[in-house]
Amino acid sequence: MSKTADSNLPGKVWLVGAGPGAADLLTLRAAKLLAEADVVLHDALILEEVLALASRAKRIPVGKRCGRHSTAQRFINQQLIHAARTHAVVVRLKGGDPMLFGRAQEEMDALADAGIDYEVVPGITAASAACAQLRVSLTRRGLSRSVALLTPRAGTGENPSQALRANADVPTLALYMASHESMAIAHELLTCGRAPETPVAIIENASLPSSRESLTTLSGLAARPVSELLGTDGPPEGAVLVMLGEVFREALAQRNNQIAPLSGHASNAA
Repeated sequence: MSKTADSNLPGKVWLVGAGPGAADLLTLRAAKLLAEADVVLHDALILEEVLALASRAKRIPVGKRCGRHSTAQRFINQQLIHAARTHAVVVRLKGGDPMLFGRAQEEMDALADAGIDYEVVPGITAASAACAQLRVSLTRRGLSRSVALLTPRAGTGENPSQALRANADVPTLALYMASHESMAIAHELLTCGRAPETPVAIIENASLPSSRESLTTLSGLAARPVSELLGTDGPPEGAVLVMLGEVFREALAQRNNQIAPLSGHASNAA
């Protein structure tokens, strides 16, 4: 429902989690809002099957991709504010969960400063989808009672190595947006005393039929780039999650013994 820019009733912005990729992993609330939306500002890597749910909306791509042209965050904030002043239902569709490495706080702050009402709709994050695909629990009694979710992406003045070193001893680590820095991260963890034989699981496009998996060790991750471990000809095109910890020991052993991979997913062991 379009409105005039000087309306006394500004629209509302919904920060919606699109989940890990598969359309049927959207929440019911997310699907309902997409169907009602007038405008959808969406991340890169959101499937057309998901975007098609916003059948009546104007769709605006505002994705960020490493090494490619990306939309500046301040411009995204301005677009959200403008959309809310001219439309009733605005959806900001983010991959995974908006509150995990999605810069949601910056968008919420901008909306609050502009007097725009907003609400957050959680989504399934990549780590949950990846461990479900592998059939490995990120936590396990007697083996892993804690999990750290980390990313090497850092803002101005931040040192990503500091966060990595501070969490190097956490039993299970899930590293988001880390494929390009994976070898350096592995070396850093080895320097921090993490065992070279620590199991590592790498998942691209978790939850999708195009998903690729590779299981290796920390020393293996330090020696080979993620693209080689996944068996791709070039840099991975999809979202990649790197996870490590003893919870993946059995999965690594099974792959090394050439147990058949999960149905519908490519698999490599290195």
